Amino acid sequence: QVQLVESGGGVVEAGGSLRLSCTSPETILKFLHMAWYRSAPGNQRDLVARIDVGGYIRQYVDSVKGRFRISRDDAKNTVFLEMNGLKPEDTGVYYCNDNAMTYNWGQGTQVTVSS
Repeated sequence: QVQLVESGGGVVEAGGSLRLSCTSPETILKFLHMAWYRSAPGNQRDLVARIDVGGYIRQYVDSVKGRFRISRDDAKNTVFLEMNGLKPEDTGVYYCNDNAMTYNWGQGTQVTVSS
């Protein structure tokens, strides 16, 4: 069973930055196209960003493009999401998974952006 562990969330002022991390006790992330998803209060879980195996291609939802950057460090079995210029509408619980949502969801990490 693959476990996904998200961390790095917190409370920040609008315009602030955070870096989220996603890892797993199972060293398989390097074999997967990975993605970050988020769930705003009362909303479904939506795709935010994804990165292919090897980290060559990065894609983002329009609302975060230019502000967020997804990256990976396969040696550390970790996927990151750098978030800059945060806006209140970025508030939500952030989750990682592969880009097919294959695995059980982790606990997620809460990001709260105050205005």
